[in-house]
Amino acid sequence: MTKPVRSIRTDMADESRAAGPGPRMIQQQGVQDGIRVEQGGDEQVSITRVHVISPLGEQNTGKPMGTYVTMDMQAIRERSRDLYEKACRLLAKELENMIKINDRDTVLVVGLGNWNVTADSLGPRVCSHLMVTRHLHEFLPEEVDDGVRPVCALAPGVLGLTGIETGHIIKGVVEQIKPALVIAVDALASRNMNRVNASVQLANTGIAPGSGIGNKRMAIAQETLGVPVIAIGIPTVVDAATIVSDTIDLLMEGMKQQSPPDSGLYRMLSSIDLNEKYQTIINILEPYSGNLVVTPKDTDEIVEFLSKMVANGINMALHKNIDAKDVDRFIQ
Repeated sequence: MTKPVRSIRTDMADESRAAGPGPRMIQQQGVQDGIRVEQGGDEQVSITRVHVISPLGEQNTGKPMGTYVTMDMQAIRERSRDLYEKACRLLAKELENMIKINDRDTVLVVGLGNWNVTADSLGPRVCSHLMVTRHLHEFLPEEVDDGVRPVCALAPGVLGLTGIETGHIIKGVVEQIKPALVIAVDALASRNMNRVNASVQLANTGIAPGSGIGNKRMAIAQETLGVPVIAIGIPTVVDAATIVSDTIDLLMEGMKQQSPPDSGLYRMLSSIDLNEKYQTIINILEPYSGNLVVTPKDTDEIVEFLSKMVANGINMALHKNIDAKDVDRFIQ
């Protein structure tokens, strides 16, 4: 029996192209194939905004129609304080552009993932660093400053810990507290090794927990919850097959550069189908490693660092009286 073809694993919208010879980065500005792309940022923080604007764009990206913003910042792994504060400000600005609710409306922040697994603990860690205020508005309204929005947080865990579908937990809470917006934070998967622990993606289309590691659960989206959902994620893992594939690509490119264009070796390397190569790698690795995903050895420290960055960005976006000078002021 023929094995099903598995596409390269990624949650990043600008890495997802279902059409054409294998996944490739969406980098060109302008409108093409149902997608509008905008580039921004600078040398420290590169920003790519991908707008999926038609059913054709959905087909070509495998993503629902909406806006996907990716912030790439390779130097964030060095934990520079200046870059950290800059990333917090930029994240807050991009999030503010997606928020379409009133200043006094309640926001529920959901930290998806397993707090017992470091590479999957981004969401719960972000929740632990948030400035939550809904209870203050309810019980001590006279003590709440102007510009402080009602914010609450939930880390529902995962199905293996609770025995309950994560989406059902969130839906139950949403029905009880009736927030105007849900912000879902989760760890993602990338098809680019350089993006692991060095990029942030925001999307106004919600998220399907576990999809990056092939364990897709009930979608956390407006269609399922009845309220708008903004997703924030950081890629913390990469598929082992992707690492092998990228390594072989570098080897093949080096061999091509050293071979005459009219040689048999050059023609053979140029004719290799990228999808077939990737599927062959999967078939070879699967008996030994299964669906293996990999994360860097310093994940404990960097995920905690990045969770504070995301929490600061959310705090600054939701509360008008918090700005750059208050970065880390409310972090526990």
